Amino acid sequence: MECEWKPDEQGLQQILQLLKESQSPDTSTQRSVQQRLEQLNQYPDFNNYLIFVLTKLKSEDEPTRSLSGLILKNNVKAHYQNFPNGVSEFIKSECLQNIGDASPLIRATVGILITTIASKGELQNWPELLPKLCQLLDSEDYNTCEGAFGALQKICEDSAEILDSDLLDRPLNIMIPKFLQFFKHSSPKIRSHAIACVNQFIISRTQALMLHIDPFIENLFALATDEEPEVRKNVCRALVMLLEVRLDRLLPHMHNIIEYMLQRTQDQDENVALEACEFWLTLAEQPVCKDVLCGHLSQLIPVLINGMKYSEIDIILLKGDIEEDEAIPDNDQDIRPRFHRSRTVAQQHEGDGIGEDDDEDDELDDDDTISDWNLRKCSAAALDVLANVFRDDLLLHILPLLKELLFHREWVVKESGILVLGAIAEGCMQGMIPYLPELIPHLVQCLSDKKALVRSITCWTLSRYAHWVVSQPPDIYLKPLMTELLKRILDSNKRVQEAACSAFATLEEEACTELVPYLAFILDTLVFAFSKYQHKNLLILYDAIGTLADSVGHHLNKPEYIQMLMPPLIQKWNQLKDEDKDLFPLLECLSSVATALQSGFLPYCEPVYQRCVNLVQKTLAQAMLHQSQPDQYEAPDKDFMIVALDLLSGLAEGLGGTIEQLVARSNILTLLYQCMQDKMPEVRQSSFALLGDLTKACFQHVKPCIADFMPILGTNLNPELISVCNNATWAIGEISIQMGPEMQPYIAMVLHQLVEIINRPNTPKTLLENTAITIGRLGYVCPQEVAPMLQQFIRPWCTSLRNIRDNEEKDSAFRGICTMISVNPGGVVQDFIFFCDAVASWVNPKDDLRDMFYKILHGFKNQVGEENWRRFSDQFPLPLKERLATFYGV
Repeated sequence: MECEWKPDEQGLQQILQLLKESQSPDTSTQRSVQQRLEQLNQYPDFNNYLIFVLTKLKSEDEPTRSLSGLILKNNVKAHYQNFPNGVSEFIKSECLQNIGDASPLIRATVGILITTIASKGELQNWPELLPKLCQLLDSEDYNTCEGAFGALQKICEDSAEILDSDLLDRPLNIMIPKFLQFFKHSSPKIRSHAIACVNQFIISRTQALMLHIDPFIENLFALATDEEPEVRKNVCRALVMLLEVRLDRLLPHMHNIIEYMLQRTQDQDENVALEACEFWLTLAEQPVCKDVLCGHLSQLIPVLINGMKYSEIDIILLKGDIEEDEAIPDNDQDIRPRFHRSRTVAQQHEGDGIGEDDDEDDELDDDDTISDWNLRKCSAAALDVLANVFRDDLLLHILPLLKELLFHREWVVKESGILVLGAIAEGCMQGMIPYLPELIPHLVQCLSDKKALVRSITCWTLSRYAHWVVSQPPDIYLKPLMTELLKRILDSNKRVQEAACSAFATLEEEACTELVPYLAFILDTLVFAFSKYQHKNLLILYDAIGTLADSVGHHLNKPEYIQMLMPPLIQKWNQLKDEDKDLFPLLECLSSVATALQSGFLPYCEPVYQRCVNLVQKTLAQAMLHQSQPDQYEAPDKDFMIVALDLLSGLAEGLGGTIEQLVARSNILTLLYQCMQDKMPEVRQSSFALLGDLTKACFQHVKPCIADFMPILGTNLNPELISVCNNATWAIGEISIQMGPEMQPYIAMVLHQLVEIINRPNTPKTLLENTAITIGRLGYVCPQEVAPMLQQFIRPWCTSLRNIRDNEEKDSAFRGICTMISVNPGGVVQDFIFFCDAVASWVNPKDDLRDMFYKILHGFKNQVGEENWRRFSDQFPLPLKERLATFYGV
């Protein structure tokens, strides 16, 4: 071993100088330090200097030594495989000798370094590491024991999987029993490390731990009231995970565990309380929840409600005492990235205006700027899930408390009561209905409370009851609620503006066309907000405007509304640069507006269309540069292209045939050909949506490209990528309607995949419906090619289309199925009852389609004879029997 390595004094001084400079706050200094560090990496023994400063140079100050270790850690991450043998050996031996350094900072740094080396696949090549660390645990010297445990905890966190594999000869069989011995150690820090190490192996049900599960649980119980918060926190964390994986072992002790967790949820230490509060969230997901918890609700509910109050620290962090902050510019770090939901083409169903899956965004995020997860949020989330488990039974425990909370003189208490009301809205809706006629007006009053945090939570809570509000006569609740919410959109507090805008978007989704009478009033407010809002809330305002357009549709297409809405939107559009991410929400918003305004959008469409095409072209060009010279050019943000494609879809859908001249004058189809082959699924998803919309709007420009496009569509019929597959399927259907019999050469490319998808178990509803429609449409234009397969898809075809509304797509699909039945009547015989049911799902088919149904039903009846038909139709459910008799006389 070359442990004789000595640094050269001059080199050492140079490196120390660098380390000092790198602590400077000046960015240009830091940048030059970065470059010099990179250059030094060319010297094989540079890393020896770094470890030397960390472990040997005790004369230096700790931050400098630690920094040296962290730079070495980054080098290990980036270049470890190129370290000369002597260097890596020197580093490893220095680490193990200094894991017990007197300084906690240095010990921790050495621990991080050891873990980083271990995670470079080096656990196999450093066989003495784990035995050595385990041996050091028994050291008399506290620092050595603590340092070794710190390193082991980091290794258990980073390399849990490989520790439980045959690669290393199963070290956990020795390590886990070893860790369990330290649960009773005299030092709280060591006890805490020991539990943390074992905790890494609960969720994966690691065998070595499962063998010792009973002693592990006993040891946990013994530490339940440990005086050290960090230990109590790790005990709670362990119990929460055991609840998920070894409920069987906890059940016998469940009563005591619940009592314990009740205490811990009220722990003085907020971190312990938060860990314990997770227990209720996890328990709610277990089928045993109702049985084991029902006796404890009267104790648990007050504890959770108490946890929902803002803490002193929350209020300081939230600047809860600053009422008017609308003039203070936003800090861009506070703005969370938002995710664009790309277009997915879906069918409309009986009795609903919009798709059913639109409600995943009203979770409890009323205060997302502070530490993302805290006791308040966790308690509220727990109350929410428990309300969904216990439903109205929960109200027995909540209602008596609510009265007191909602009318409390202290605003913090009142605020928590309003949060409680919002948290139980989903689970206890039925039981709450009798109280809503007096609660809703009270909440509407709270919207003008003098405390901003009360106003903002009230917005959220009211949005959770929007569904009920909209179901009542509009003058009683909807109108006052809307009037007050619109005032809050113009609040002088930014958090209230944000909450009001989000709540208003939820109200729009629920109310849809109920809002039409108030449109002028609504637009007035939203447009005024443009001049008032800082950066972050502008993004939410775009969303509220887009949702409004989606909800009222063509009712927005009135000259006076367009006059109000478009100028501020276009003004923002002109201010934003092509590389500004604020374009995303604005493009999304314009996409909804264009779809709603239809012809009303014409005066604005040319510059919007042009810019979208440019964004696509720019992004593709940059992607190609990056591919050919990755070190010279960075990868583009493809979201620009995705959002632009989606807006082009909105234009095509809204403007229909009038988009033709714009398409004629641009190279969009060439660009689309590239986008359809992009390796990013979201790009392909949006390009297939646009292809379908252009096919409907101006097929003459798409037709020359069909031979190039169809093979690409065929290869994207892969149901592993649901949305890509869904949009490709829909586009094929739209193309076939336009192509007619000329679709024939392409049937073979797609038909087998489509039949496979419609027969797959667990295919999502949207994809099934679009697949069925496309198969029907292919059969409509090329019955000879598709009809022979009829028997392979007729049954799932019928069951997937019986619930969608009568519309053009359903019409063409059913014409296709009737045409195929006339070509191959045998294909439907075994599943004829499903066909009857699907026919009966039509409310009013066009006359010629009704004739087709009539002919098939009567043809079948005549074929089998009166007697057999009676026996067959006796299997029908009564409503089906009646509908067929009434409409088709069979």
